[in-house]
Amino acid sequence: MQDAEYLELADWRRRVAEIYAAWRRAAASDPQAATLRLRAERDELFRGHPQSPISADQRARFGGLSYFDYDPDARVLGVIHEVAPSTVTLEMSKGDLQPMTRLAVVSFDLYGTSHSLDVFWMESWRGGLFLPFLDKTTRQTTYGGGRYLVDTMKGEDLGVEGDLLVLDFNYAYHPPCAYNPNFSCPLPGPGSRVDVEVRAGERLPVER
Repeated sequence: MQDAEYLELADWRRRVAEIYAAWRRAAASDPQAATLRLRAERDELFRGHPQSPISADQRARFGGLSYFDYDPDARVLGVIHEVAPSTVTLEMSKGDLQPMTRLAVVSFDLYGTSHSLDVFWMESWRGGLFLPFLDKTTRQTTYGGGRYLVDTMKGEDLGVEGDLLVLDFNYAYHPPCAYNPNFSCPLPGPGSRVDVEVRAGERLPVER
């Protein structure tokens, strides 16, 4: 990257972190309004920022990302269970492999059933907590490479309530490789599956 691109990337990450910090403050009193505001601000970043994962040509006709309707039942709290840290390898969207540390499992109830997801620490880039997932909408109405809930490396962090991890699936979003094949993104593994349709968060555009 050129020097200017590094500065643009730093600005992108700073603005994303600010958006999520505002979301955490507002979600304590009105999670739906906070989530809708986050979506609108995310659209603005995608539409106008030079580090947007969509191309300049796409930005010219960008009408906003697609989402399921807000679902209050999709916001749950998870219990964090620490496990002995172990190195796992996740496949990337370009076919290469990415080592990560599996350091915890988060368990929670969603739509009347119990689930658990692996929690990772990214060993590359700047490090950070990472929580991807697959569900029964994957490859149907959501991206085939899954969605993300937490990526603290980019400041995308929903926070905690006491000792419980906030899992608001209304916030679930597609990784950048869903819009641009030049990006290489970690794909969820076997411990990252929710065995229900999570019709909340970002979805594929609806054909008209």
